[in-house]
Amino acid sequence: MLLTSPMTMMDFFRKSEGIWFSQRTVHRFDSLADESGISNVIIKVLEKDDKRVLEVCQEQDVDPALVSGGASFAWQDNLEEKEPNPNYAAILVDIPYDPNPRSGKFLRNRGYVEGIPVVSAYHFADDGVLTIETEYERNQGQERAWFLTDDFRVRVTTVKMMNGVNLMGYCSERRCVSASQLSELMEQHRSYL
Repeated sequence: MLLTSPMTMMDFFRKSEGIWFSQRTVHRFDSLADESGISNVIIKVLEKDDKRVLEVCQEQDVDPALVSGGASFAWQDNLEEKEPNPNYAAILVDIPYDPNPRSGKFLRNRGYVEGIPVVSAYHFADDGVLTIETEYERNQGQERAWFLTDDFRVRVTTVKMMNGVNLMGYCSERRCVSASQLSELMEQHRSYL
């Protein structure tokens, strides 16, 4: 089965909805310390009339009529049972460019690099690779993301300080199977025995 790559931000959000097991490696150029780790990324699609989407529009003085929808992103330690810490969460609001919805901008109530509201520009290449550019107060960030399969995706990031590249990161992310999906797979397996 061929992979159909999302070519709009809302399609990307929809394809990303769920819980992802994320393995990351980060190389910092300003120190000898590299870091790696695992976490869960929890993504939920938000409709354009969702209260959280409208709040971000109001905070950033954007007309909600321009919005196509959004998504909530939350990060938590792998295997953690409790609700994610809201300090490790963000709301993204999509504003596609007309007439080309393969590019646009999105508003974030909290940036990844600096925890402040931020606007990012994005575009999808012909091969489905999403590139996101973000200008912070003291940094520039670039992230590229793409799906290798419907249930496996990759993200590569760079953060540039005023004096050059400060860090680079690589994440591979696998979609987690829900308890109901796991039960269904176990039943299918039993039927083969």
